[in-house]
Amino acid sequence: MRRIIRSVVFAIAVVTTPLCASAQRTEGEQMKVLPQAELDVVKVLLSQERAWNAGDLNGFLSLYKKSPDLIVISNGVAHGFEDVEATYKKNYPDRATMGVLTFSDLEPHILDARFAMATGRYSLERAKNKGGNASGTFSLVLEKTAEGWKIVLDHTT
Repeated sequence: MRRIIRSVVFAIAVVTTPLCASAQRTEGEQMKVLPQAELDVVKVLLSQERAWNAGDLNGFLSLYKKSPDLIVISNGVAHGFEDVEATYKKNYPDRATMGVLTFSDLEPHILDARFAMATGRYSLERAKNKGGNASGTFSLVLEKTAEGWKIVLDHTT
């Protein structure tokens, strides 16, 4: 019986120790609670990350506004949804080339009832023969539409 109790206590300690460590804050650092609108912007970005990692390029692109006014700046400038879509499909023709995308340091900011911006970092892991790893920063402007928040300007470096 003691062995079972010790095993359970050990298992709980192993599982909860990393959780406690990740919740700790350094002096002066505060945990931030986001307003719902900012959380909604973060959800868009996480949806985009999930779609990418599932190999769903159309799902990833669906979070951009289907508009001729869309602008994506990254190794050149793409104007309009059709141009952006063609560029992505040319540069990422298959799942292996897409690799694994991770967003971090996401900072959403609501500008007004219709517009928001977000900044963050990205990391793309993929085989060397498929383009190799890449990482950088991005800034986005999003517009609140009838379908929810959509990206209207993407500047990725």
